[in-house]
Amino acid sequence: MSYGFGIIGCGMISRFHAKAIADCPEGRLVGCFDVYAPSAEKLAAETGCQAYAKLEDMLANPEIQIVTIGTPSGAHLEPALAAAKAGKHIIVEKPLEITLERCDQIIEACRTAGVKLATVFHSRFHDSSQTLKKALECGKFGRLTVGDAYVKWFRTQQYYDSGAWRGTWALDGGGALMNQAIHSVDLLTWLMGPVVEIRALFGCLDHERIEVEDTAVASLRFANGALGVIEASTAIYPGYLKKIEIHGSQGSATLEEEDLVRWDFANPDESDQEILEKMKQKVSSGGGAADPAAIGHHGHAKLFADMIRAIETGSEPQVNGEEGRRSVEIILGIYQAAESGQSVSLPLPGDPPLRCREEKKVS
Repeated sequence: MSYGFGIIGCGMISRFHAKAIADCPEGRLVGCFDVYAPSAEKLAAETGCQAYAKLEDMLANPEIQIVTIGTPSGAHLEPALAAAKAGKHIIVEKPLEITLERCDQIIEACRTAGVKLATVFHSRFHDSSQTLKKALECGKFGRLTVGDAYVKWFRTQQYYDSGAWRGTWALDGGGALMNQAIHSVDLLTWLMGPVVEIRALFGCLDHERIEVEDTAVASLRFANGALGVIEASTAIYPGYLKKIEIHGSQGSATLEEEDLVRWDFANPDESDQEILEKMKQKVSSGGGAADPAAIGHHGHAKLFADMIRAIETGSEPQVNGEEGRRSVEIILGIYQAAESGQSVSLPLPGDPPLRCREEKKVS
């Protein structure tokens, strides 16, 4: 069966969505919509789909079964609610939304409408991430002791000035954490398990005219007792590949972008030798370290194909709404810990009343 896709939000990320849809044997791009009509018309001209002037008209098209949402982060809710009401399955770019309340509204709307919901955390689908996950599940690391995520990237002032929504609490939902590092936050907690305690510091150290942080450091305690660190920045020149480091009593591994660059275990076996051989064939480029457009779309394609699998089997997408909500909660917890100067426990009872949102600045 062929599945028709519609794209909502025709900015930079829509090109990756279009390429991912083209790579899905069962997928085809039918239409696109943006509140700024010329953006939709440009994408339509590039891809051969139909540009819609009204969202409701696109959602009324029976040839579209799945929509992807790539609007600014704080504007995911409204099109998601409209799409769910129209009976469309939904794939939402990260973050799912920028508050827990808005995340929950999307999740509930999809549940009520009986449609599937997925959040774009495509890093989970990379072969290296899957290899690391399997090793953790079989206990290869022994007792987990430390799990760290490092996203030391660089964004120019021009990047933030290029869109009025960038660097705002209302539409970006945060800075280096919510926009750039959230993929690593998701991957770290997917690998290490739930976070239960957070301490943090953050600030805007190098950019002007933004309300949010460009640098943040958080220390974590996981439910399994392990400790960890998240470092995120868009103020580190020239920008470096993001890293995930997992350590335990019987082994350690380091994931750099899509490449496993360390794989050290007390009791190696034949499977480890195969992994070490694969490690010699690096696939990572510069990622998004200094250029937000310098990413691949193959992870998106696997996630989109997983949505089709979920529809056909009546199961949940691997990265469903609840999975997407988890990283938002962790990041909001980091913001609250940094604002209060105190330890924050998860799960949060609700959306934290962040002072920086009220003052429109990061102190």
